[in-house]
Amino acid sequence: MRVLITGGAGFIGSHLAEAFLGRGDVVLILDDLSTGSIENIRHFKDKPTVSYWLDSVMNKSLLAELVDESDLVIHLAAAVGVRLIVESPVRTIDTNVHGTELVLEAAQKKKKPVFVASTSEVYGKSADIPFREDGDLVLGPTTKGRWSYAASKALDEFLALAYWKEKKLPVIVGRFFNTTGPRQTGRYGMVLPTFVRQAIEGRPITIFGDGRQSRCFCHVGDVVGAILRLVETPAAIGQVFNIGSSDEVTIEELARLVKAEVKSESEICYVPYEQAYEEGFEDMQRRVPSIAKIETYTGWRPSIPLDVTVSQIARHFTERESDPLQTVAGVLRPKWQTPRLGVSEAQKA
Repeated sequence: MRVLITGGAGFIGSHLAEAFLGRGDVVLILDDLSTGSIENIRHFKDKPTVSYWLDSVMNKSLLAELVDESDLVIHLAAAVGVRLIVESPVRTIDTNVHGTELVLEAAQKKKKPVFVASTSEVYGKSADIPFREDGDLVLGPTTKGRWSYAASKALDEFLALAYWKEKKLPVIVGRFFNTTGPRQTGRYGMVLPTFVRQAIEGRPITIFGDGRQSRCFCHVGDVVGAILRLVETPAAIGQVFNIGSSDEVTIEELARLVKAEVKSESEICYVPYEQAYEEGFEDMQRRVPSIAKIETYTGWRPSIPLDVTVSQIARHFTERESDPLQTVAGVLRPKWQTPRLGVSEAQKA
């Protein structure tokens, strides 16, 4: 099978590409590196079954060609991270909504199946815990830029499902809940890698708010497994699925776990939301998914414990900094090579 992954050089995308390659598929990666990194795909970018293009889904002609060459489209390209969303709401809306529109439009011409990545953010301020896929979405006011991401991804879902209902384009929507693991950075506000790096470096572990807000963290390996199962389940077409762990932990408990796992002497300090983001920033106290639906359809449940995830992230940081040619497992990587740019210069599998 030939699989196109938009955002394939990103955190989740690179792990997913590895999984498809591991089972013998051909992988096409499209990524403009706005939030992804060539480092994420360095170790497999020269494989004969991989081609990659450093470009955007906004390049309609390139996107159309890659979709035509693929049997399956995994659409992960999006603006991500709370900090980026707060600072760049125009980019957030344009990238998420228009980018998804172009992907669906291209896929529709040849009826190529599409997995569309969404987010737990769409549940907004809902207090109906655990969140179920058929539950109401409760968003804040349009005057709060913080909600632009949730609104844009909700519109992505509406658009994807409309393509299925009206045009019979096979689509599956997955709502990710705090996916984490090796290769994730804290550059755009991702809390767990931020905590781990602070602990390793002996800097204060900074909690935004009072730390009593809770989240459910799911290892990227488990998330990849969920995607693989969903795209192989015909009954999943036209459906929305939560993808995440249902094990809840407060951010304060997370900071203490990181400190213990890393054996750090870092102090834990608290930063008001207004200082961290913007005046009037709203955060959710709890975000817990119901994963009954995906388990019913595919049998999937997450299996990797949070403490293992923390240890893997810490090992990834320390090994990468001690030797940039090493992987998380310590296997040597090829030296840097100039990336291939554009369709004509990219290796054809």
